Amino acid sequence: MKKFTKILLAALLIASFAANAQDEEESSSPLEISGSVDTYYFADFSDTKNRTTWFAEDQAAVGIGMIDLALSKTVGKATFVGELGFGPRGDGAGDNTGLAATAAGSIQNLYVSYAFSDKFSMTGGFMGTFVGYEVISPAANFNYTASYLFSNGPFQNAGVRADYAFSDKVSLMVGVFGTQWDSYSYTGMDNFGTQLTLSPVDGLDIYLNYITGSQFKQWDITAGYQATDALYIGANVSQNMEYGDDPDGGFFGAAAYLQYGISDSFALGLRYENFAYEFDGAPSINSLTLSGNIFAGPLTIIPEIRFDSSDQDIFVDADDAGTGSFIEAGIAAVFAF
Repeated sequence: MKKFTKILLAALLIASFAANAQDEEESSSPLEISGSVDTYYFADFSDTKNRTTWFAEDQAAVGIGMIDLALSKTVGKATFVGELGFGPRGDGAGDNTGLAATAAGSIQNLYVSYAFSDKFSMTGGFMGTFVGYEVISPAANFNYTASYLFSNGPFQNAGVRADYAFSDKVSLMVGVFGTQWDSYSYTGMDNFGTQLTLSPVDGLDIYLNYITGSQFKQWDITAGYQATDALYIGANVSQNMEYGDDPDGGFFGAAAYLQYGISDSFALGLRYENFAYEFDGAPSINSLTLSGNIFAGPLTIIPEIRFDSSDQDIFVDADDAGTGSFIEAGIAAVFAF
């Protein structure tokens, strides 16, 4: 694995020299600036915090997500992307130790890519994970509160990856990544990851993912289908077979997403998820989240109601007694630019 890592790193270094040697008249895109700002108000009907998923953790108070600021530029065949998160949402997902954290924000993405051809490219640095359906940026998710599958990560991978498109219907990614997921403060690169992307028909994308190494051993299937102009169907099934230092730990979960555009300014979405950690006595959780998306130019208003239930009394009701379910409702605002 170490030898393969060195070969990939050497190839990326050669690519960077090739990019510097390109003709000065070669095409160059302008510097692109994008991102989002988000805020929210959510309250549990029991007047306590029962939800354990990541983000939007403040209860019965106006909370903030993050300022997400991304820069990107392409010159010839070389591209860079740098993205910072300023606020609790970015801090919760990013590396907050060592060089990855600053007083201002946390690094979400920082990588360079080189396209050797229309089919083959390589990328090196710190990048959002290829595993799972949901992402850190609230502007890219229909539901505002996160799923249990997303909240158990991984969020980001530091390393080197190679992508090859066999056709417009089949592509493959393989990569080697740092020992510590969600961080680039690592001592080695002993994680391997791969993604096979299939697009058998127009509107349908299927991603078969696998990661293995010292911290994770997980398979993941993610799919999305634009059935009609108005109806979108998504799915995510994943199993972690070795979580952290516990070889008997891990989790299994499945989530389904239905989204329907009622008009140009309003869409309705439903997410259902079943999730459970895989150790003796662990509860099973079912979660149902109904979200609206009200579009006003770059601003999206997201009213949301969420019902989570379990086969055990792991939640707390208004009388501080154990209960098997909770209801939470709120509203979020996401401005994307």
